[in-house]
Amino acid sequence: MGGLILGIRRKTIVEFSFLLAVPTMLAATCLDLYKNAGSFSADQMGFLLVGFVVSFVAALAAVKFLLNFIKHHTFIPFGLYRIGIVLLFFAILLLR
Repeated sequence: MGGLILGIRRKTIVEFSFLLAVPTMLAATCLDLYKNAGSFSADQMGFLLVGFVVSFVAALAAVKFLLNFIKHHTFIPFGLYRIGIVLLFFAILLLR
């Protein structure tokens, strides 16, 4: 929202958000691996590597889809979706 208020293009805003997320996710992953490295056996490292590659490819596909999506659509459906989820969350909290 801040980028839109400043007049920055939607594509640039989304690209910046993804670029900002990469070092954060990398740091979190490295910290988790550092803390839990002793709990992995040599056999499990192959599974870890396959999971990394599959998730990386899926993330690239998601980024490509989102960048293509925002070229032709606004953020309004996404905003409405988020508001709906928050309202549902609060309704569930209040009904407990």
